[in-house]
This record gives sequence, structure tokens and C-alpha cells, in this order.
Amino acid sequence: MHLPSIRDIIPAREHELVTMAYTTEQIGKLVRQTRKALGATQKDLALTSGTGLRFIIELEKGKQTCQVGKVLTVLNTLGISINLTPPTTGEVDQ
Repeated sequence: MHLPSIRDIIPAREHELVTMAYTTEQIGKLVRQTRKALGATQKDLALTSGTGLRFIIELEKGKQTCQVGKVLTVLNTLGISINLTPPTTGEVDQ
């Protein structure tokens, strides 16, 4: 059984270079800077976001395997918003 690859689902456009808006390291740095600007400790952030201290430490270090749900919770707790924009497909939404 052949499973489709992402390239089968979303064809590559040779003229477009796909880059991530933020790396895990940049997100971690933003979390750390925002937390410190708010005068909160890592422990404070862990308690208010319902995560663990170790998770906050790893997130701020840019760990690539942090759970996305928890990351979103921490971002929301700090008041950091994100914007997800789907690629344009040329189709008109109705």
C-alpha cells in the first residue's frame, strides 16, 4: 500500500522557497524575554500555564520536541499571539 507523501498532497513550487517563520530557538527566546519582562520566574509561568517547570526550561532552550498544545498554552498565558496563514491555492472561497 502506497501512502501519499506531502509532495503528492501539496505539490512543490520550484520558484518558492519554504521557510519557517520561527525556529524553536526563536520561540524559546521570545517566551523567555516575555516572561522576564513580566517579572515572572520559570516556576511562576509553569504554575500559571498548568505545565511543569522542566517543560518551561526545555521550551525556553528551544527543544524541538515540546508538545505543541502545551506550547500554545504557554504562549496564550504570556499573551503572545501567533498567526497561521495557509498557502494560497488560487481557488476562491465561497
